[in-house]
Amino acid sequence: MWILMAFIAVPLIEIALFIQVGGVIGLWPTLLIVVLTAFIGTSLLRKQGSQALNNLRRSFGELQDPTEHLAHGAMILFSGALLLTPGFFTDAVGFLLLVPAVRSKVFHYMRSRVKVQSFSAHSHGEQPHKATDDIIEAEYHEVDSNKRPTHPSSGWTKH
Repeated sequence: MWILMAFIAVPLIEIALFIQVGGVIGLWPTLLIVVLTAFIGTSLLRKQGSQALNNLRRSFGELQDPTEHLAHGAMILFSGALLLTPGFFTDAVGFLLLVPAVRSKVFHYMRSRVKVQSFSAHSHGEQPHKATDDIIEAEYHEVDSNKRPTHPSSGWTKH
């Protein structure tokens, strides 16, 4: 129901703002502002997006919980969509989501409303073990193929 209300309310708000701003400053300055905010928003989006991606990579590299960095990345992506959508209301919300402090507040609000059941991280190539897995512990050493024994009683043959 909330999504339906947003799809109805946002275009109505945008139309009302276009009429009000256009009536005060005129058609061409209004359109220029909409285009300029799209360009400014795109450049800010690139910068913030690359920072969020670097933070996310760092959290994966240090095996830390990436939840906050993923949420920031998602909010930056959403703000980009809002900034590319023509309108004053969507631009205002899009620019707000590019402010790190606002994103943190939104993240903490969302985090308080969502319960995470579990989180686990594994290093590259490591498979998580289930309780029912058979685990065989052993020591090994590499054998150089040129130094393999050829004695028949050892069971090894040289190929």
